[in-house]
Amino acid sequence: MKLATIYRNQDLVLGIKTEKGILDIREAGRLLGQDVPVRIEQVLQSPQEQLQALGLLVKNAELSSGHGDSRLWLREDEVEFAPCVTNPEKILCVGLNYRKHAEETKHPIPATPVLFSKFANALSGHRETVSLPSEAREFDYEVELVIVIGKEGKNVPEEDALSYVFGYTAGNDLSVRDLQMRTSQWLLGKTCDGFAPLGPYLVTADEIPNPNLLALESRVNGEKRQSSNTKDMIFNCAALISYISKYMTLKPGDLIFTGTPEGVVHGYPKDRQVWLKSGDEVIVSIERIGELKTILK
Repeated sequence: MKLATIYRNQDLVLGIKTEKGILDIREAGRLLGQDVPVRIEQVLQSPQEQLQALGLLVKNAELSSGHGDSRLWLREDEVEFAPCVTNPEKILCVGLNYRKHAEETKHPIPATPVLFSKFANALSGHRETVSLPSEAREFDYEVELVIVIGKEGKNVPEEDALSYVFGYTAGNDLSVRDLQMRTSQWLLGKTCDGFAPLGPYLVTADEIPNPNLLALESRVNGEKRQSSNTKDMIFNCAALISYISKYMTLKPGDLIFTGTPEGVVHGYPKDRQVWLKSGDEVIVSIERIGELKTILK
């Protein structure tokens, strides 16, 4: 199932992508008389039960639509997307987690995952415009597979770790390198407003049985900048979940940005570095998930 969070009448509601378009869950539940979750947070609290209810709603909506009721469906191009997860307790990020990326930035291959964080102010949605801070200039893109945790976990064994995943989405770990490298702490350059685009869809884990074999890429104004596969990760998804859970309890809705492959501006020689600027359009895409667009200003 492909879930989205969308704006409807200035409120956040759940949507489901289908062949007919995006189903407005709140409106469909109202018209069809079904009690269903209308926000992603409700789904994450009891995923199995709520996904079953949503699946039944989609079937009933398709039957209703087949009898001429088209009020339930929205075209993707008319939808205003919010981040597909809107209120995570934690946004955890992994640095230097692709071999070729570590090599291009001239860092040694990490012996353990390199962790840092973003805050919720950094979240932004598909097709959202993100303002660049005026006090910096070295703006960079980072396509990343993002894990969305589906159940609480502490000291999770690696062999069981993927069972704690609700689903996956696409993320762009936008970075400000001259702020990131100003001190030994990366935080300032990582969590500016809007600098964690997420979405557009949250794809449930059953549709991605192997997250460690997904093609991913980024494009700037149509020019391909990154093209790789999650198989190049140093620490795969299960290893990351298990490692993190040894030190902090993972909660439903927590996000793990799993790292970026080679091809970022920061990895180029200084005379070839062309940083992002106002007016640029950045698209990151991941196999089985889709494309996430960000406009910079």
